[in-house]
Amino acid sequence: MPSIDRRGLLRTEYMARINRVIDHIERNIGRDLSLDELARAANFSPFHFHRIFAAVVGEPLHAFVLRIRAERAAGALLSDPKATITAIALDHGYSSSAAFARAFRDRFGMSASEWRRGGGRPAPRAGASKSKKGQTVRKIRKAPGRAFGYPAGERSRFPRRMPMSNVKIDVEVKDLPALEVSYVRHIGPFQGVAGAFEKLMRWAGPRGLIRFPETKLLAVYHDNPDITEADKLRSSACITVPAETKADGEIGRMSIPGGRFAVARAEILPHQFGEAWNALMGDWFPESGYQPDDRMCYEVYLNDPKSHPEGKFLIEICEPVRPL
Repeated sequence: MPSIDRRGLLRTEYMARINRVIDHIERNIGRDLSLDELARAANFSPFHFHRIFAAVVGEPLHAFVLRIRAERAAGALLSDPKATITAIALDHGYSSSAAFARAFRDRFGMSASEWRRGGGRPAPRAGASKSKKGQTVRKIRKAPGRAFGYPAGERSRFPRRMPMSNVKIDVEVKDLPALEVSYVRHIGPFQGVAGAFEKLMRWAGPRGLIRFPETKLLAVYHDNPDITEADKLRSSACITVPAETKADGEIGRMSIPGGRFAVARAEILPHQFGEAWNALMGDWFPESGYQPDDRMCYEVYLNDPKSHPEGKFLIEICEPVRPL
């Protein structure tokens, strides 16, 4: 009999459980999340769960929840300029505007109103080392959970006045269906998701789940690189699968909500992913009558660049929208 890597199996099971609880946090960030509830989602005892989470994720559970809550609220301040700060605070699980004000200043070094006026440029936080202040991802190959899945380019996902991109995109606003996907999650700079895709394809191939052209390859980016430090950015390499497909160890399962999207098609070189996002977010959105919505956005990969005569990627950037 072939030997069984028991340690590897256990490590995979731990990752699967942690992925489940992170997904649960994402779905429920607007309400109180107790240790008992999160431990149940991960199927760990509450006594040990917080230590396990910190060891696997590299961040204490409570700090992770507070960070995600603050970063989602920070994004909402920019993406929903008509909403009051109090409404955003309550929508993101804060008990009061005063509690939100304290948490926001502690996280970003400025008030929520200053953040909104300045277009979301965080001040360095006290105690941060010089090498990590304002750390963002700027150049990526980019093989996008809530709201902030998107690759870093030269700007964040929120429309700002920036120079026009040189990348040509064709944008269509249309309704897209919900997608059922299996995924491998990556934590760290977004370009590292390429390794997650390799692992996902090694799993999917022998199971007969790669059935082009019906199968879609896509990436979901769960954090805003202009808000979240590079070493904490989360991305998911995804493949669409039949609804009955189960999670399998480190291979997670999730649903990507459907609805109305701006779908931007582009033909780009490997270094132009950020420019393509810039063209959508900075050039198209300000004149569209739409604003980004708080559903997952993602990239769909339509070709193998090795088969393209110029080595280009054919992609669709799918950004959820709602009226301005």
